Amino acid sequence: MSSTGIQLAHSLDTNCEQAIRKAVVSLSAAQHTDGYWWGDLTADSTLESDYILLQLWLHPPVNGVWSPPNHPRVDRAIASILQRQLPDGGFNIFPGGPSDLNATVKAYFALKLSGIPVDDPRLAQARERILERGGLQKANSYVKLNLSLFGLYPRQYTPSVPPELILFGNFLYEMSSWSRAIVVPLAIVHAANPNRPVPARFDLKELWGPGAPPRFLNGEGFFSWHNFFLTVDAALKVWERFGPTAIRRKAIRRCEQWMVERTRYSGGLGAIYPPMMYAIMAFDVLGYAADHPDRQEALRQFEALMVDDERGFFFQPCFSPVWDTAILTHAMGESGMGAPAVLEHAASWLLTKEVRRKGDWSVKRPNVEPSGWYFEFANEFYPDIDDTAMVLIALSQAKSSRGDYQRKVIERATNWLLAMQSKDGGWAAFDVDNNWDMLSAVPFADHNAMLDPTCPDITGRVMEALVASGVEPDSPAIQRGVAYLLRTQEDDGSWHGRWGVNYVYGTFLALRGLQAAGVSDREAAILRAGEWLRCVQNADGGWGESCASYDQNAFVPAPSTASQTAWAVLGLIAGGDTNSLSVQNGIEFLLNTQGPEGRWREELATGTGFPRVFYLQYHLYRDSFPLLALSTYRKLRQGARR
Repeated sequence: MSSTGIQLAHSLDTNCEQAIRKAVVSLSAAQHTDGYWWGDLTADSTLESDYILLQLWLHPPVNGVWSPPNHPRVDRAIASILQRQLPDGGFNIFPGGPSDLNATVKAYFALKLSGIPVDDPRLAQARERILERGGLQKANSYVKLNLSLFGLYPRQYTPSVPPELILFGNFLYEMSSWSRAIVVPLAIVHAANPNRPVPARFDLKELWGPGAPPRFLNGEGFFSWHNFFLTVDAALKVWERFGPTAIRRKAIRRCEQWMVERTRYSGGLGAIYPPMMYAIMAFDVLGYAADHPDRQEALRQFEALMVDDERGFFFQPCFSPVWDTAILTHAMGESGMGAPAVLEHAASWLLTKEVRRKGDWSVKRPNVEPSGWYFEFANEFYPDIDDTAMVLIALSQAKSSRGDYQRKVIERATNWLLAMQSKDGGWAAFDVDNNWDMLSAVPFADHNAMLDPTCPDITGRVMEALVASGVEPDSPAIQRGVAYLLRTQEDDGSWHGRWGVNYVYGTFLALRGLQAAGVSDREAAILRAGEWLRCVQNADGGWGESCASYDQNAFVPAPSTASQTAWAVLGLIAGGDTNSLSVQNGIEFLLNTQGPEGRWREELATGTGFPRVFYLQYHLYRDSFPLLALSTYRKLRQGARR
């Protein structure tokens, strides 16, 4: 290396160390007194729109006039929705994205319900976008189901959600955990066949597109699972009218028991917004009085998701303290600058969140000792594989004052992760072998998340966690994971990312998993992945990928973000690229975009809820992953100088 190159490298090292120190100081100060970190988790306007719908459910119009008792809060929700209206009148599901039909229909309903007249330019433009995309008939099943509760969409053209599903053995557990948590309370509501009142002369007839039928359309071919389930849906509608009421009553009781049980030891049913909202409705139709403890608790937990302060008015889809704490603890530990007391406090808090009860996962793994971690403050029925892996990685960096206990927890959680490996060698989010593809053709499955299949991003992180926790790289489980990752690599060298946007996320985690497994960085798969990452780098040295990549099934570039740049740098380093211009430019991007307080800004969504349907902004991703990338790079440079 030339003397100029040596000077530049030394300058980069010095700046990197200073940036890490600033970030560590700032983030240490943000640690809660209990030991955790917790950043905002935000999404699109659909959460506020659904909140307005719930208020109409809970506070029906009186004499045709809707005046909910919490009117000031409703007004703030409406203002929050309007703030996110696009110049073309529509509403998107990720920052920078185009108008989305479902989000725009939901917003239109909420805005019109609030009293905005239909000839107001804001509603007129939104209506134009809806009709341009085919009208209300083209909205997804959950939009139609919600509107049908108020007679705003014909019930006969919405999918049946039969409570009898719970009577078919373990069929319910072939759905993803989040789908079953939605379906059970929604089935209770659906079975009640409500027709809640709306204000006088209120309807959505102006949203109906000309010529588009309201019913479900048949799929192509003589037989398809889509057509099969349409036939089943038609039969269910007959059953609902003429079937034995005793069976339905039994099914509703079972659904009620299932729902109530899963509100225990949790921050609400599933601890996520949609099932928590439907649980409130379900308690209502079941006849639980407004002052019943279960109904009151369901409402309290739901409203806890609301933010109404100097940050504005919005709903979080759930809370993310375990996830945020695990990632930041790992980054702090990797930095070498995190104060021992800070790391010990975080580790001690994480240990208190280990799951020790059997949840839904145990249906397929009944003989496995409970362990693992969930995402939120409390969600005992639903520990998830990704959080468990991330916590184990964090605990490899941070030690609590209870060393013997921590070792026992790590051993239990490691065994739980090993037991949760699917038959194909990969790991999913919550369940094992949750891959009945035919269920994606169920009429109410168009939220694109009916299943919880294995994915490269979680598999890579689990492999890293297992090796960090003492599992040998040549063990059968790790080698099956290696085979899974090599088999799922895309033709261009990348990996799909299910839980982060998208190919940059999947590739970064797959490479770290393969590195932990001892796969040589000279292998063709690793070299191809590194080349792909370098090829999609932006001119400013960073990386950015749009949520639209899920629609295109291919990488779609976007402006550089701090989190995605950090992922790419971490992926390149894991793949053996330690000192290329791509890595150096990525590090420089992170250094140049760090604020004076040691933090980063990020306006785009880089988290994935449901691909093509729901995206997330993790407000600590912009800080935790850059810190991890800079710290990993610095450790590498220090090792090279020795």
